[in-house]
Amino acid sequence: MDCTEPDCQRQAAVELHVPWDENRHVCAAHARVLGRQDGVVADPLSDRGDDLLE
Repeated sequence: MDCTEPDCQRQAAVELHVPWDENRHVCAAHARVLGRQDGVVADPLSDRGDDLLE
């Protein structure tokens, strides 16, 4: 599954639970940035854990 952020071709590694919007599947790079917003919870996808180390 690809990252849902526009113009990103990376594989999704994290599911972001966003209280004011739908949940998103994003790559590790976007998860680092978007996961810092208040109320957002980042859950690593179990089959993509190795991508979090990149």
